[in-house]
Amino acid sequence: MPYFTYDTSVLISRKLTNFQAMPRGFLTSAVVLMELIAGAPNSSWRKYYEQTFQRQQKKKLLIVPNEDDWLLASKILYLLTHSRKHSQKGKLQRLPPGASQRLALDALIAVSARRCKAQVVTENWSDFKAIQRYCNATIIKAANFFRE
Repeated sequence: MPYFTYDTSVLISRKLTNFQAMPRGFLTSAVVLMELIAGAPNSSWRKYYEQTFQRQQKKKLLIVPNEDDWLLASKILYLLTHSRKHSQKGKLQRLPPGASQRLALDALIAVSARRCKAQVVTENWSDFKAIQRYCNATIIKAANFFRE
């Protein structure tokens, strides 16, 4: 059975909050749940996401980055930075505030999903496409995924 996971951008933009009603083959990224918990609008949502984490973990439907995922994500960030520096002729311009943190989380999502043989469905195509150059993760544009 093909597995897939949603990037945080998909869950937020499409208001997908009922994790118990997700389609067959859906795996939840622990990194995505971390982002949702951190950005929860109130304690009720925070508790809901924490319970979702525990429920998905118990069902073995949770993708959790391991040591190798962290190392590969670090390498990808290094390569992306040096590629950007090379394209800017040695003068590395600062990224917008929070961009490097979001990219690091996206790299963790991509490499851990790849290890679990899960496709990543995302609205954030450009960042995941850049990450894909270095880890061969399978990514799908959300618009295409939901059209099917």
